[in-house]
Amino acid sequence: MRVHFKAMESYGEGNHASQALVADKVELIQMLFDGLIDSLVTAKGHIQRGSIEDKNKSLMRAGRIVLGLQGSLDLDKGGDLARNLYELYSYVTRRLVHVNARNDLDALQEVHTLLNEIRQAWRDVPNLLPKSAPATGVAMSSMH
Repeated sequence: MRVHFKAMESYGEGNHASQALVADKVELIQMLFDGLIDSLVTAKGHIQRGSIEDKNKSLMRAGRIVLGLQGSLDLDKGGDLARNLYELYSYVTRRLVHVNARNDLDALQEVHTLLNEIRQAWRDVPNLLPKSAPATGVAMSSMH
């Protein structure tokens, strides 16, 4: 997956810097999923209260996040995983349109469940990254 930000790219190609870059990208994706799930939960509340305009805003925000995640996939290097995520994000986008048009809480719950599983997988990624010297922590903390 590739998510580009000039500030992150300025770290360079060094080993510790590369690990910090990967960690920062993972953190960014985790934040996007948090925002996405929050938008879905908010949309559900708006549907339940009959607040159609606010529901639309929440679902549009969720859709933009999904499209951003989909656009960050590197289909050349990501192999089957990237292609499968691309298809899943396409499906989620279609379901969000359906939810918005029909106020379908079951479809919204389906999307929420799917995306929450992916969100949890991204939360596990830091445990899979190699542990590095404290320099990585310093580089990451300077980003915040």
